Amino acid sequence: MSRVVPTYHQRVAQEKRALIVTAATALFLELGYDRTSLARIAERSGVSRATLFKQFPTKAALFDAIVTEAWSTAEEEDPPPAGNVADGLGVLGRRYAALLGRTRMTDLFRIVIAELPRFPELAQAQFVHGKMPYFESVRSYLLAERAAGTVRIDDVDLAATQFLGMISNYVFWPTLLVPGWEVSAERVAEVVDEAVRTTAARYATPGPSTQD
Repeated sequence: MSRVVPTYHQRVAQEKRALIVTAATALFLELGYDRTSLARIAERSGVSRATLFKQFPTKAALFDAIVTEAWSTAEEEDPPPAGNVADGLGVLGRRYAALLGRTRMTDLFRIVIAELPRFPELAQAQFVHGKMPYFESVRSYLLAERAAGTVRIDDVDLAATQFLGMISNYVFWPTLLVPGWEVSAERVAEVVDEAVRTTAARYATPGPSTQD
């Protein structure tokens, strides 16, 4: 896939955007969403208020950007092709585990959980701009596999939820809730592989795609 090389001004804008997002995330954790002003974020990030307001006119827009970037994957990561459900789910599972392993992802969930009673819209933003797009990518992949005849799935939404849940319940939620909890890269790989095997055993039609 060809990639467009950003101009100097685009690179500067991207760098400032990254500074703003990093500063905002830290301040939301330190002070809470309500007590963090855009002016304070501009000061912490070292950019002018005009620059910050140009990119993020409201605090809600900034939080949406934090969510979107926390869940973003590299541009070259196209959906895996249908035809081998074990291989395809392996790709999606490893991507999901990598997303959940980001420090910013843990920070994001902590912000949402802490502010949920007063700002339920933050949870909505996390769901709409974050979790749901990735869930949809898994759902679309399973639909493609069903169309190719490699799986038999009546409820694709449930199957996608099951697959992602097997991964997040081991590699993410304990890390978020239990101080000092760590999962090694080797263990993460084992968890993903087991989620793939379990899903394939449940839904794959007999054929090469079900073989180890």
